Amino acid sequence: MVDPIKPRKKRGPVAAWLLAVDAWLDSSLYEVRFKAGEFWETATIFSRRFRFKGWRRALIELLSEGFTMGAGGAVVLLALALPAFQVTKGDWKAQDDFAVTFLDRYGNEIGQRGIIQRDSVPVDQMPDHVIKAVLATEDRRFFEHYGIDVFGLVRALTENMRANSVVQGGSSITQQLAKNLFLSNERTLDRKIKEAFLSLWLEANLSKKEILQLYLDRSYMGGGTFGIEAAADFYFGKSVKDLSLAEAAMLAGLFKAPTKYAPHINLPAARARANVVLNNLVDSGFMTEGQVLQARIHPADVVDRGERKSPDYFLDWAFDEVKRLAPPGTHSLVAHTTFDANLQNAAEESLEFHLRQYGKDYHVSEGAIVVIETNGAVRAIVGGRDYGASQFNRATKALRQTGSSFKPYVYATAMENGFKPESIVSGGPISWGGWAPHNYGGGFSGNVTLLTAFVKSINTVPVRLAKDHLGINAIVDMAKAMGVEAPIERFKTTVLGTSGETVMDQATGYSVFAQNGVVGTRHGITQLVTHTGEVVYDFAKDAPPPHRVLSEQALRSMNAMLTQVPVIGTARRAALPGIVSGGKTGTTQSYRDAWYVGFTGNYTAAVWMGNDDFSQTRNMTGGSLPAMVWQRLMAYAHQNIDLKPIPGIDHPFVDDAVAAKAEEAQKKQAEEDAAKAAAERPPVLSSRTTQMLRELTRLFQAAPPLAMAAEPETLSAL
Repeated sequence: MVDPIKPRKKRGPVAAWLLAVDAWLDSSLYEVRFKAGEFWETATIFSRRFRFKGWRRALIELLSEGFTMGAGGAVVLLALALPAFQVTKGDWKAQDDFAVTFLDRYGNEIGQRGIIQRDSVPVDQMPDHVIKAVLATEDRRFFEHYGIDVFGLVRALTENMRANSVVQGGSSITQQLAKNLFLSNERTLDRKIKEAFLSLWLEANLSKKEILQLYLDRSYMGGGTFGIEAAADFYFGKSVKDLSLAEAAMLAGLFKAPTKYAPHINLPAARARANVVLNNLVDSGFMTEGQVLQARIHPADVVDRGERKSPDYFLDWAFDEVKRLAPPGTHSLVAHTTFDANLQNAAEESLEFHLRQYGKDYHVSEGAIVVIETNGAVRAIVGGRDYGASQFNRATKALRQTGSSFKPYVYATAMENGFKPESIVSGGPISWGGWAPHNYGGGFSGNVTLLTAFVKSINTVPVRLAKDHLGINAIVDMAKAMGVEAPIERFKTTVLGTSGETVMDQATGYSVFAQNGVVGTRHGITQLVTHTGEVVYDFAKDAPPPHRVLSEQALRSMNAMLTQVPVIGTARRAALPGIVSGGKTGTTQSYRDAWYVGFTGNYTAAVWMGNDDFSQTRNMTGGSLPAMVWQRLMAYAHQNIDLKPIPGIDHPFVDDAVAAKAEEAQKKQAEEDAAKAAAERPPVLSSRTTQMLRELTRLFQAAPPLAMAAEPETLSAL
């Protein structure tokens, strides 16, 4: 017990200092709390002055919510804008300094790239009526809006609704330039959002004159020309500075649909379109009816170029190849290509024929094709139905899900790991990390051979192979080794083709089966030569040597399975009469993409069909329209040529037995199609009427012939 009388021990300096600090903290916290309370009370009293009731309170609440939503919207807009602005990095205004003339496989000139974009005439030096014709037709309020013409958009919507069709476009010149410079022609919401942001960005970074200059220099004008100066020279043999009003109106009409209104192909349509441009000049107030009268009376005539059709999708791809292969400092070149005009025309014709015949029924609007000869030469590229309407190359740029057409890479990996076509694997249900794939028909199979699973395109078998034996990495590595250049996702669903590839990738990968398991031969440029005759690139000497990626045993097994798909599998519509072919169909989820990739000993061709906006088709599978497009194209390609055998199969050429089997399969497919059409056809006669007609037919057939009413001599005398 402490003695209260006894003096306490004196505290040291440290204890005294700590006590002082503690006292200071206590007093400071008390002061802060007291001042905060005073401030809150003052603020509360002050804020009471702004309390509203009735309609004023509702207005304040509405403004408050508006500011909140506006802040949230600003954050969302920023998130959407950032991806769009990524494409503006780098020197995007710099034009390519390449000037390349392209020749086909036979030495005929097929087009140019580079030089026709460099021929530019400043806007200030162009005639006034040229600028007015373009603005009156494409963007009347160009100098008044800030990238997006809201009034013009409303006007276009009104006119389109009144006409019940698309008669006017709502995109400004700035928006069209943004699309031409940075984006594709895919009709997606993402693209439209990026286009809007990039239009604002262009307006903020360029003057109106610079935007108009770029638009006039970079737009596709038909005939393989880019820019109004090149178009003036191609169609009229003169500079844009010398164009008459009638000629200017005809060129201004090309911006909307250069292929449709190209005067060297359809002069009446071009003149009709030019008359619409003259109407626009009057309606917009840029000119009077009297000023355009002479142009109406004397429409423009064009230089006779014949109906030359430029293979623009091939040229765009080949131009990129030239820029990749050309040595530094050598940019004025003549490129000898592997292009075959006959195969190109056949590919375009087959695609357009089937889209016209069946596109509406299947709700499909686009397609793409690549044809590669067995030596690796790219002979034809169809990047879409109409280059004038869309310069986006769906054959080399579009990444579309491959569906079951990816399975050959899975099975090729299995064959390299000791499996054979007769190997037995369970086709029953399987679950992989919560993912349970189903087959196309919805049911499951028991134990099946790999040949049966491949031909019938059973989904659970390749999934089981990947899960229990191969692994995703090995399959993806095999696809890469076979020439697929697109980035492939290493997910378990990749086994069933959920990763995107280009049509060029598919044609390259499948060509390995036709080229005896060898990769590295695909090419579109055989030589690059300067105008002085110096060869600066030669594929035969400068290209890396090809190498084998599939063993002989794996190749033999794969081709044995692939050649059965057109005979007894999912691609009976692709069977070629008298010719052995192999291939695989592919159909993606919700029928958004349909593929058929096939090969013979001579050619490999990949066909994709779908819609640019990724909308669903009407139950279109790879074994339907794509297989039919492939069959029509390849039947033409194999006319009057020496047939080469598919390597590694027992019967490389069709004998009578195999031909009969293929013919029987085609006949069976035709009967199934006819039965399906009959089932879908609505009845036009009642069952009673049908029965009566059949009874009348039977009676007529059983009735005796009629007796002659007169002798032959009497009849001859009449």
